[in-house]
Amino acid sequence: MLKKIKIPKQAGWLIPGLQVKRWFALILLGTILMTIGILILFDIKPVYYTMQFISEIANKISTEWLAFGIVMIGAAIFFKGWQKTNLSIMDIDDDRNNDILLENLYRRRKLNRGPRIVAIGGGTGLSMLLSGVKNITNNLTAVVTVGDDGGSSGRLRETMGILPPGDIRHCITALADDEDLVNKLFKYRFKTGEGLEGHSFGNLFITALCAITGDMVSAVKASSNVLSIRGRVLPATLDDMKLVAEMEDGRIIHGESAIPEAHGKIKRLYTEPANCKALDDVIQAIRNAELIILGPGSLYTSVIPNLLVKQISEEVIKSKAKKIYVCNIMTQPGETDNYKVSDHLKALIKHAGSNKIVDAVLVNDYLPENLADKYQKANSYPVKLDAQEVKSMGIKIVAKKLIEDSKEGLVRHSSHRVARALYYWFRKTQKKSGFFK
Repeated sequence: MLKKIKIPKQAGWLIPGLQVKRWFALILLGTILMTIGILILFDIKPVYYTMQFISEIANKISTEWLAFGIVMIGAAIFFKGWQKTNLSIMDIDDDRNNDILLENLYRRRKLNRGPRIVAIGGGTGLSMLLSGVKNITNNLTAVVTVGDDGGSSGRLRETMGILPPGDIRHCITALADDEDLVNKLFKYRFKTGEGLEGHSFGNLFITALCAITGDMVSAVKASSNVLSIRGRVLPATLDDMKLVAEMEDGRIIHGESAIPEAHGKIKRLYTEPANCKALDDVIQAIRNAELIILGPGSLYTSVIPNLLVKQISEEVIKSKAKKIYVCNIMTQPGETDNYKVSDHLKALIKHAGSNKIVDAVLVNDYLPENLADKYQKANSYPVKLDAQEVKSMGIKIVAKKLIEDSKEGLVRHSSHRVARALYYWFRKTQKKSGFFK
């Protein structure tokens, strides 16, 4: 992952990766040619006098030191003039903003050459992942489930006839440069107002753009442009997809929000309508991907719903990209009670229809000693790693500390630790396959 760049103010424009030094050279060459042309136009006498002056000085000072001094003075004047010209054009008038410009330019160049990553999921799990992965690459596509039918998203889906904007909003927020400000704005919920109460500003913003642009994909692209996000966010499908769960006891539960409330063991998950069509841009992103990430997030209501879009699961299975599942740290009441790591993987494989859906699983290998009591009260327990069972499935295990440090004993994924673990694993597997030489 990229770290914060600290460079001398004037030398900053010379660091590798900015792709501006070639233009320095071009400007310098043009300047020299124009100067020679002007001097020739004036009968070249200024050149003669200048060289005569330099020759006289050279007799008193070492030629090497004279040449070095002239070059350094000329370079300093040239780069200072070039820098000030660009800052003036961009209306940047202080050193702090100059430093920010340099860092942003360097990071953008590096991120534009990052790996092509597709992250598939939904909810807060996917947005957490994106917050970290956006520091690895700009070539990032988030594929978001559209099965949400609860809260503000559910109300807008029902009354406005649009795809639920909630999970899409979370992802757009996570990919924004000024994540804190956008997060506060998009999460703001109206506490009063007829029809407004309970709605988040972000959901209404996307809904309004959807009405203006004509469809959800155009609305997401427009909002992404407004917020200058890194990467892109795509709904898995534009169909009005609703989730249905068949429970082990025979019950049929309709709706994403109702599934965890059923408090039973899920036998299988399917959609209505049965054959939802994947977005073309999603299919193309998967085909071009170098790394595909599934999860983390609610297994049955955030991750698997994307795989129920048959075209998506088929393309992931066929893909030659490296594929990894980020396993949840704690079990989720009503969805994954008593699930081990292998149970999560088996559910993915069952609904995708192939064990080629993932190559590896990323698991957390550290828990605080003072695990918060709230988890036990909610019947949520750490997901156990049954390593032998996972290995027998032909899936590699990547175990790292993935949680944020917490004195209160809370267990939450750290976006930076997860992203760093994923990137190191990807680089390691690429080296083994001979990609890096």
